[in-house]
Amino acid sequence: MHIAHALRLDSPSASNQTVSLVGAGGKSTTLFQLARQIQSPSGTQSQIVTATTHLGLWQVPLADHHIIANDLNDLQNIPLEGLTLVTGEVDQDRTNPVSDPILNYLRAYSKEHNLPLLIEADGSRQKSLKAPASHEPAIPEFTETVIVVAGMSAISKPLTDEHVHHAEIFSQLSGLQIGETITPQAVISMLTHPQGGLKNIPPLARRVVLLNQTDTPELRSIACGMARQLLEHFHSVVVGSFEQNIFHTFEQTAGIILAAGESTRFGSPKQLLDWKGKPFVRHIAETALHSGLWPVVVITGFCAAEVESCLKDLPVHNVHNPAYKQGQSASIKAGINFLFPSPKFDGNSVEFGGGRVEVGSAIFLLADQPQIPSDVMRALRESHARELQPIIAPLVLEGRRANPVLFDQVTFPDLLHLTGDIGGRAIFSKYKVEYIPWHDDILLLDVDKPEDYQRLVEIEKL
Repeated sequence: MHIAHALRLDSPSASNQTVSLVGAGGKSTTLFQLARQIQSPSGTQSQIVTATTHLGLWQVPLADHHIIANDLNDLQNIPLEGLTLVTGEVDQDRTNPVSDPILNYLRAYSKEHNLPLLIEADGSRQKSLKAPASHEPAIPEFTETVIVVAGMSAISKPLTDEHVHHAEIFSQLSGLQIGETITPQAVISMLTHPQGGLKNIPPLARRVVLLNQTDTPELRSIACGMARQLLEHFHSVVVGSFEQNIFHTFEQTAGIILAAGESTRFGSPKQLLDWKGKPFVRHIAETALHSGLWPVVVITGFCAAEVESCLKDLPVHNVHNPAYKQGQSASIKAGINFLFPSPKFDGNSVEFGGGRVEVGSAIFLLADQPQIPSDVMRALRESHARELQPIIAPLVLEGRRANPVLFDQVTFPDLLHLTGDIGGRAIFSKYKVEYIPWHDDILLLDVDKPEDYQRLVEIEKL
């Protein structure tokens, strides 16, 4: 998975954004790699890179064209092809930042021509980590995505100026003393501090952490372990290595439990059937939460009050679907609409409790399958983190597709167009479906009739 895809900046809806990079440990590499990989929605291969801070002269040859812009007249002939770097004057071994009028012009030009604008908004003197000084970082207020880079090669190294730019400030923000060993928790503390990694990020900007330089299995494992805590403050966490071209994307995966049906064939509400001393719907909700799905949304319809009473002490969101008689598609749409209540779906975020949560994917769970284990949900999420596939499903004995199925956010607009008593399989022909092999055919069992329920009860006894 290349870096633009891992950062979700290669889709038509995102590839004309203004993106600012801050931090240390691979900012410039990320900046220019992104610029090369993002193709603008207009179909051109033109990209603009600039900086609100100093750049080393060694970075200039990374671009195809270099414009020194002292005033707006210098920007009248921006090349229509290739990567163009726009900076201020060259001062010895570095370039100066661009002025505000130049920056505003570049933003307007990029929007007019439907081009991405990438901005290096922080300096780090090529160290692996940094903490911002009082005047840093210089993130433009119109930035739509901020990528905070941190170099994991500093882990287990001493907190000194050799490894950390502004080591004294890093010490104050992280609680680590100068000379002590840099720990993952110290990096998390700095990245999540309002005067650290979160400093000067515009309120509406998408916040992403790139834990770079994970060039060994050990560092990659440590970085993946940090992702869950960081997701409490950032919309996405990417763990990667440019040296090995390996990137994993960690985002919130919602769990949507479809529990609105009338259970006509069964004869009574399946959501409330007992299994191992608890109602079906509670088993499923608890498993979803235990699997790390968030948020967990329960779609109710028939006997909604009884279903909700089974869940009243769990941190789930109950969403009533008044159109439940129209079939499964209505419940799927109710779940997606709850995650993205804005009339204009942008495939990026949702407000929960006043804070923005980025939902990268959703796993749909059926109310008549309480036996689905948390392991399969984790396996779906882990596979998705490696490749961001549009749709992933388990594949069991004799190549039979099973539930549950994970849908990436790119599929959500199509799910909103479903009609009738049909689920997500209706869009399988539009997207490439990836499968993960699964050893247990219990995933194939759903309770449609009383004899199915008896079989499930018998399996419980084994």
